[in-house]
Amino acid sequence: MADMPEILVVGSFVKDLIVSTARFPEAGETVLGFDFQTASGGKGANQAIQAARLGAHVTMVGKVGDDIYGRELIASCTENGIDCSHVMVDEKAPSSIGNVQLQMSQDGRSQNRIIVVPGANMAIREEDIAFLEAEIEGYDMVLLQLEIPMRINERVVDMAYRKNVPVMLNSAPSDRISDSLLSKLAYISPNEYEAADLTGVTIRRDGRKVNEEDVKGAIRKLLEKGVKNVLITLGAAGAAFGNRKEFFLCPAVERIIAVDPTAAGDSFVGAFSTLVSMGIGHERAVCIANHVGALTVSRMGAQPSLPTLEQVRALLRERGENTLLEAEKAAV
Repeated sequence: MADMPEILVVGSFVKDLIVSTARFPEAGETVLGFDFQTASGGKGANQAIQAARLGAHVTMVGKVGDDIYGRELIASCTENGIDCSHVMVDEKAPSSIGNVQLQMSQDGRSQNRIIVVPGANMAIREEDIAFLEAEIEGYDMVLLQLEIPMRINERVVDMAYRKNVPVMLNSAPSDRISDSLLSKLAYISPNEYEAADLTGVTIRRDGRKVNEEDVKGAIRKLLEKGVKNVLITLGAAGAAFGNRKEFFLCPAVERIIAVDPTAAGDSFVGAFSTLVSMGIGHERAVCIANHVGALTVSRMGAQPSLPTLEQVRALLRERGENTLLEAEKAAV
């Protein structure tokens, strides 16, 4: 596998409008916040930038509105070296925005609530992506999410499947996914709640410990539908991975203060996909991706919080993860 893998991301752009407050308002109530900022985001763009910051050559396909947010969203990607020549501008639909509310506790921890208005993300048409039929085989992996029309994801999966290009679907936000689409995926990455929606298996937990049999049951259900590899993120419990031959749980990184959980899942998926495309094995890729996600939650904003390769290496050294560090160095 090439040192600099070729990653294609077909997905969303979202401009986050972030309000911080001491507590969320109740229905009909107004509370005063203490901070406001904007940040470029969107699951697709976040994953693209994380992949680029870890050393991948990334092409982004998506759609924004003909407005200031759209221009800022594209600029954020191009500044990170991403090829945005296939990002389209819709003259009718506005760029997508995310209303992000952060409840900040006195110890610096936070919870978030997010409302996304899809805008131009849902205006992508099949003819907009027809060019991929001839180009998709040039990529090492394709990353998809569920913030664009399902028919677009289905079309991209079909094209990649015919050319034997592996697809990672980050199945968020939760939605119904056809068995046909699932059967063509190399990887799927739901969180525990999305996994329950897909499989009917509720993953029970006791604090940071999850019920391993529940996790195995959810993974087994997805493997039975034809997915080759299943990666379930478990929040403070870390992440689980399984296929026909492997199963493991990788714990979350400890002693990290979560300042803003926005984009943590995206950084994890972008990192894992990049590391696997570089030739790193699944277990090491998951554990390194956990460190990438830990750095992300320790900072404010979506894309501003996504770490670089050097920052990830520094955290691995600090935590004494020499085995993971050497594996990562050997691959890149």
